[in-house]
Amino acid sequence: MALIDDIRAYEPFNEQEAVDRLAILRALANDPHVFDRSAPAHMACSIWTVDPAKQRTLMVYHNLYDSWSWIGGHADGERDLARVALRELEEETGVAGARLVPSGPGGIFSLEVLTVDGHEKRGRYVGSHLHLNVTYLAVASPEEPLRVKPDENSGVRWVDLDDVCTVSTEPWIVDRIYRKLIGKLAGVAL
Repeated sequence: MALIDDIRAYEPFNEQEAVDRLAILRALANDPHVFDRSAPAHMACSIWTVDPAKQRTLMVYHNLYDSWSWIGGHADGERDLARVALRELEEETGVAGARLVPSGPGGIFSLEVLTVDGHEKRGRYVGSHLHLNVTYLAVASPEEPLRVKPDENSGVRWVDLDDVCTVSTEPWIVDRIYRKLIGKLAGVAL
């Protein structure tokens, strides 16, 4: 499978990515249901979307996390996570004209294992689980019209990179993920 080969070839940026890369590869090798959200650890993806000047990123006010957040979603059986990431971007924000920036094998920009606490969704309890997350980098025009996806978010806006870590109320995501993504962005040509 191309995704496994891409993750194997991916060079971790830091210790978090090295540890999480191994966990993702183990799950891909051992769980035939890893692309289905019914698995306790399942594949998901995110898309870190920036403007052409690399000064702002697109964020949504995520209803579940009650915080400004990056964009992403579940694989739900799809193995082309780059396609899923672009679809999630359009569904959650209205942005349809983004392009992926080739930044690693298969376009992978970052890897992470993310914990998701148990919660209610559409009137049903969803148990705590792990997102085995592949992040892609995209560039989009801030001129594109934005719209919310009310069942998932209640706001969409471009946020200055200098403000990302203050608008989010998720300390672990800020410290381990957003700071990393901002740091990695400096070395990428759009």
